[in-house]
Amino acid sequence: MLLETLNPMHYNITSLVPDTMPVATVPILILMCFLFLVWNHEETSSIPGPGYCMGIGPLISHGRFLWMGVGNACNYYNKTYGEFVRVWISGEETFIISK
Repeated sequence: MLLETLNPMHYNITSLVPDTMPVATVPILILMCFLFLVWNHEETSSIPGPGYCMGIGPLISHGRFLWMGVGNACNYYNKTYGEFVRVWISGEETFIISK
């Protein structure tokens, strides 16, 4: 009797899942996908620098300035991207120009 209750074939899994998806679910999923694509769309910039990547790029950029200091972070970005770089400091787009 104990083995019968533990046997996964004893239960009908398909009876737990509804046969059809509710009518409102498909438009909601399509709307969510559309909003996600619009939210992640970014215009490509001709200015080099770290990418936006759903807001993670500005957080990393700002964290690097807090952690390394302004001088060392500017040197890092200049070595990585060149003498004209776009970064984010406190959520604002900032340009570093150096030679």
